[in-house]
Order: sequence, then structure tokens, then C-alpha cells
Amino acid sequence: MKKHLLCFLIIACPFSIINCFSQGTWTALAHNSPDANGGVMLLLSDGTVMAKTVYATGDTTQFGVVWDKLTPDIHGSYVNGTWSHLASMHNSRLYFASQVLRDGNVFVAGGEYGTGDSLAEVYNTLTNSWTMAPPTIPYIGDANSEILPDGRVLLSVFIQDNSTIFNPSTNTWSAGAATHGYLDESAWVKLPDNSILAVDMGSTSSERYIPATNHWVVDGIVPDSLYDSWGYESGAGFMLPDGRAFFLGSTGHTAYYTPTGNTSPGTWAVGPDIPNGYGTPDAAAAMMVNGKILCAVSPAPRDSNVFYSPTAFFEFDYLTNSFTQVSAPGVTGDTLSEACYVTNMLDLPNGTVLFSNQYSNQYFIYTPSGSQLASGMPTINNVTRNACVYTITGTLFNGISEGAAYGDDWQMASNYPVIRLTSGTNVYYVRTFNWNSTGVQTGTKPDTTEFTVPASVPAGTYSLVVTANGIASNPFTFNYTTCGSGIDELESLNNSVVVYPNPSNGMMNVKLLMDYSKTSSMEVYSMMGEKVYEVQFSLLNTQLSLDVPNGIYFLHLKTELGTAVKKIIINR
Repeated sequence: MKKHLLCFLIIACPFSIINCFSQGTWTALAHNSPDANGGVMLLLSDGTVMAKTVYATGDTTQFGVVWDKLTPDIHGSYVNGTWSHLASMHNSRLYFASQVLRDGNVFVAGGEYGTGDSLAEVYNTLTNSWTMAPPTIPYIGDANSEILPDGRVLLSVFIQDNSTIFNPSTNTWSAGAATHGYLDESAWVKLPDNSILAVDMGSTSSERYIPATNHWVVDGIVPDSLYDSWGYESGAGFMLPDGRAFFLGSTGHTAYYTPTGNTSPGTWAVGPDIPNGYGTPDAAAAMMVNGKILCAVSPAPRDSNVFYSPTAFFEFDYLTNSFTQVSAPGVTGDTLSEACYVTNMLDLPNGTVLFSNQYSNQYFIYTPSGSQLASGMPTINNVTRNACVYTITGTLFNGISEGAAYGDDWQMASNYPVIRLTSGTNVYYVRTFNWNSTGVQTGTKPDTTEFTVPASVPAGTYSLVVTANGIASNPFTFNYTTCGSGIDELESLNNSVVVYPNPSNGMMNVKLLMDYSKTSSMEVYSMMGEKVYEVQFSLLNTQLSLDVPNGIYFLHLKTELGTAVKKIIINR
């Protein structure tokens, strides 16, 4: 009773004196990265982290082409994890668009600085190699991007009322819809209906992209300006557990948005100002597993200099509509000496937040207080196996929000399933791919993903959990037996199946290059996991005729050797 009374009295005290708040803790990683951080950090679907660098050994570019990889230790600890080098990009980039694709690979495009301006490339996580995409027509500067329901990537265009779309399945570009204002400096938020919400640069007008119609529609008016008057910068935006969106402004103002769930405009409302005159001009923030938002802030811009130090850290609680300052990493005081635009955050699958400072080799982990939100917990229904490939089904594999964000420039979303196996004190992450969705707050809609187990994992019984933005499901008992040469066997099977033409108008040939004539089955699934075609056959060659809408589908060829999966495109 006295403790509760004491808390009440302390909360009533001036914020600068003391507050009754159980904040999280910062921990420095045991090992510095081999190269200085260069901005974006991405969580790969196998639980590792790839981090962009600058001034890496052997990198003669000014803005960086090298990526470092952080791998957790055998106990699943990122604090005690190890660093290694990944292959270098073809083009140097600083402040660019980034996405982890539904096949587990990585897409990057453009760059405010460097040689990547109108160029994009894809990183193959299995082969550790980069492949260039065709040149785009528009310049993609400090651009935002989102993955669409069909797996394509929507990007904003630098200082144009336009957008563009990249198709990773065909390595091609297509025209996006015209926008109603400039969106290259804006924060984008994916809503539960898969529409994408943005506030037009330098204004209080908002608009939404509707994937089903490829149109941007005019939405409501923001009650306070989120953009400063000099750099037109903005902070991050998030979906909240209660179904509203929340935007942080460079000006220090914030705003709530309540969606309608259809194409009608939503409702904007004033949020609390960030305390002490702070704002978020290009600042990192992360939705934590307890539902609060950890955010980096600096003094709100007051002239053309825009970026002022120091950087402070707050937790925002939507339940109390309030900000509470927390300590800063690696210092004895409460602030860092630099401006907040050099900060970056990433949600990790163990429920913590990885933090980096551009141009520093030292990374930190923030462990939030409290427990994870039960409403964000994935559920597991079943795990099935075909040779070396497993399919897991359940719900909420994509989480409440997209995870961590950084105003504009680059995206560090992690709203996709990451799977962790535990046996005793040993922890292993597996590689997930072919997720059926990268939405948010999908409710009871069925989710699926495929995964493969690394050859280093011994056979045995494991506790398996699916995590989305660090929120973990209840454990599922997983009995694992090794499968021959593992990934090599699967890759051999996939390479033995040829589908042509692809894309096609619905008529295509399926050819098996291996000497195999036993009865097999062939199934075709939509991007949402719906089976649209099934046939039994015992021929080395067969013709497939699909009477389905245009789009992306997955062909599953099931044999005694396992299941080969091919992505097919229908384009009449």
C-alpha cells in the first residue's frame, strides 16, 4: 500500500526530479564490430543481423559498400555474439531504401549519397552475393519503402509526386501510382488492411496507398505539423496495439491516427508533445515487446542547421499517453553528445532492441522491463515436413507493428516469422522463407512459413517458438531428425525442376531434369496460402494450365526426395 502511494506521489513530482518508472537496461556487446556502423541494421530470417558499415577495411568508397554480420552465440545471446564480413554491394549508399524480402533475401535501392541513386540490388542470403536490378528511371534518394501483399516493393521517388514498384520475382520495375504530395521524407506505416499511410512532406495532409487498386487516396488532415520548416524531416511511425497509428514529429509534436479499415479517410488526433523541447528529425525508434516505443530524440530544429545535439532517450506509453526519459547507452549521463539522426534501432527475436551509432564500432542492447504483450503472441497450429523443408502454420506470425523504424531513409522492419529452437541451454535459429504475409495485426487469419534447419543442429527434441518483432509464441515440441545432406539435397531438387515460360499467360511447362519417373503430386498456392491447383502425375514432363487471376503463385512439386518450390508469375 505504501509502495503504491509512494509511486503516486513521485509521479506528481516534476519530471526533471524523479519518476516512478521501471526502465529497461542497456548492455554493451562484448565484441565491437570490425567496421564502424553506417546506418541501417536488418534482421535476417535466420536470426542473424546484417549491419551497413562505413570506412571498412578495403572499402575505398566514401559512403560504404561493406556489410558486417552479427551471429548470436550458442546460448542465443546477441550480447556475446560474433561478427563476420558479408559480401560487398556493387554501389555505395547512405540513406537508402531497404527491405527483407519474403524469400529471406534483402533488397536495397537508391541513396541520398553514394553511387546508388537510381540503382538497386538484391542480396542472396544463401550464396552471400549481390545481384543488380535493372536501372530505375527515377532517382530514389532518402526514400521510404514497403513490401506489398504480393511480395513486390513499393518505393517513393525523390521530390516527385510519384512512386515506383520493384518485383523481386522477375527483377523488373513497374510504374507505381501518382501521389498527392512528396513522400520521400515521410514516415510510412502499414495498416492492418494492408494500406500504407503517409503524411505529405512539409504539410499536414495525409494519404494512403491501396494495394488492390494501385492508387494513393487522399486521407485526413494532421492536427499538428510533424515536419520542421527547414529540413522537412520527420520521425518514425508505428501501429499501436490498440489499432491506432502513432507518428513522432521533427517538431516535437506527435499525432494519433484511427483507421477506418476501408478507403474512407481515417481520423487524426493530437498526441502528447515530446518533453523538454525535443523532436525527432530523422531519429530511430522501436516498438518493444511490452507495447511501449523506445525513441531517440534531439532538440527540435530551430533554424537551417536542423540537427542539434544532444540525443536523449524516452519510452512512450500509449496507455498513459506519456513519455518517460530513460538513460543513454554507454555514458554516465542521460544524453549522448551527437544528434539523433545518427541513431539506429532493430527489434531482435529475443525481445530486446539492438542500438547502433553511425561511425561507431560499439553496439548496445536495450532490454525492456515488463512482460511481452499477450495480444501480440504468435500461435502455432502444426509443423509438417517434406524432406528437408518444414512448413509451420499458425496465426500472428507478423506481429503488432513493423518493428523498428527511422523516419525515412531506410527501413528496419521485422514483421515476419523468426523461429528459435531451444534444448537445455543451447539455442538455434532456423532460416524461414516463403512467408504468406508481411502484414500487421492479422488477427485469426491463417499464417504459414517454410523453414530449413541448419546442418549444425543435432537431432533431438526441441522447444520451438515463433517470434514476430521479438514477441514469442508459446513453445511447441519439435522432434528433429537430420535429413541427409540437408540444404544441399533440397537445392539439388529445386534445381532439377524447370518451369517455362515464366512469367506466362497461364500455360506453362514443368520439366524434371533428374531421372525420376515415380508418381508425384503438383500443387499451386496463392500468395495467401490458398491452394488453387492440384494434380497427380508420373511423367518427366507435363503441361500446366492455370485459370487464375494475374499474380504470383508458388508451385510445389512433391516427390519422395522432398518438395521443390518454384515461384511462378501469371501475367496475361
